Amino acid sequence: MPIESLRRFLEESGVRYVSIPHVAAFTTQEAAARAHVPGGELAKTVMVKLDGRMAMVVVPASHRIDFARLRAVADAKTATLAREEEFKALFPACEVGAMPPFGNLYDLSVYCATAVSEDIEIAFRAGSHAELIRLRFADYERLVQPVVGSFSRRFP
Repeated sequence: MPIESLRRFLEESGVRYVSIPHVAAFTTQEAAARAHVPGGELAKTVMVKLDGRMAMVVVPASHRIDFARLRAVADAKTATLAREEEFKALFPACEVGAMPPFGNLYDLSVYCATAVSEDIEIAFRAGSHAELIRLRFADYERLVQPVVGSFSRRFP
């Protein structure tokens, strides 16, 4: 989903958002710094496999996934990080690593860390390494309907 499709989806859904262009950045922490967004407020999209099925996980840029807790939240026996070659074809219009956290638009289950839901707004990559989108978390939750749970930890 290129950024134009994401914008159209948000606008057709009546969601107000802000686009934040920035110099290309390839890590979420770097993107947060370049876009002047605190690392804890920028959500990153991580692709995982739950019992062999691809799923999308959304955590703050400053957090890591606790896979034991994710398994419990997802009621899964196994939870592993997906390899790039396993998921990049699912997002042909997005730069790898810059997928927006809208798994519902790709028929993927979405799991969102409680830490993301605690902020009024969510900021995330918009399909490119040079643009973020910011919107109200309540709007994101309404559109995506993620499973929200406690399965992330702040980096040491």
